[in-house]
Amino acid sequence: MQNAPTLTMPAWLSTFHQAIRYNRTRIGIAVTALVILFAIIGPFVTPYEPSAFVGRPFMKPSADFLLGTDFRGRDVLSRLLYGGLPVVWMSFASAAIGMILGATFGLIAAYSKGWIDQMLMRIMDVFLSIPLIIFVLLFVSLIGTQQWLIVLLVGVAHMPQVARITRGVASDIVGREFVEFAEALSVPRWRILFREILPNITTPLLVEFGIRIVWSISGIAALSVMGYGIQPPDADWGLMINENRGRIASRPLAVLSPALCIALFAFGINMIAEGIAGTMSGSNRKSGGEA
Repeated sequence: MQNAPTLTMPAWLSTFHQAIRYNRTRIGIAVTALVILFAIIGPFVTPYEPSAFVGRPFMKPSADFLLGTDFRGRDVLSRLLYGGLPVVWMSFASAAIGMILGATFGLIAAYSKGWIDQMLMRIMDVFLSIPLIIFVLLFVSLIGTQQWLIVLLVGVAHMPQVARITRGVASDIVGREFVEFAEALSVPRWRILFREILPNITTPLLVEFGIRIVWSISGIAALSVMGYGIQPPDADWGLMINENRGRIASRPLAVLSPALCIALFAFGINMIAEGIAGTMSGSNRKSGGEA
């Protein structure tokens, strides 16, 4: 009697399932989920329109305005509830763009070797030499502050680091027997890259994805604080910091509340990335012990 075939879990899902065993991963998931839920539900439960002038500038917290008002007399809580979604989706989208571009170039470089590898890595070095904020500001100041452009530019800025990480871990995979066997069967190169090599490097890429999200959060928030991100009257956590920082000593809630939300979001993602990194370290120790 034949045994029923067993369903195998995708590599990335298996890695994430193992990472949940760590307390730091659970904490990170809980914090991140709360921030994302806050950002998604927030616009539907705002007490006032986020751009409406509902009181005098910098009013103290009260029953009508739980966090007070900002420099234009708008309700801080309403803007806080409304301003989280841009930070969340733009951070994830830019990190995803950086991962897709960087992983693709890294896989091609690792598999091709030779002059193609050298050419791609030198191009990545040029991009890597330009700080993220300066790279984004260079184009935003010329073209404009559209959200899609900021997401694209931050994603491209992530590309070189992801490409180098991908090339480094993929270089150990390209010479293994199952890759040579696929080449002997004349399997198309794209299939070897994305069906044979990529699934075997998912753990370090998941860690890198978490790091890229954290960098996206800080970068996008920094752009808004400097006035090059989301523009008024739209609400955004970074923009709230920029608008109200002049009165942080006397009315700190208008600045500290969005700053706390940004910090919690980055903290949660970072804890998840550390949990996945712990899974990778545990697997390496286990492999070394068995050897």
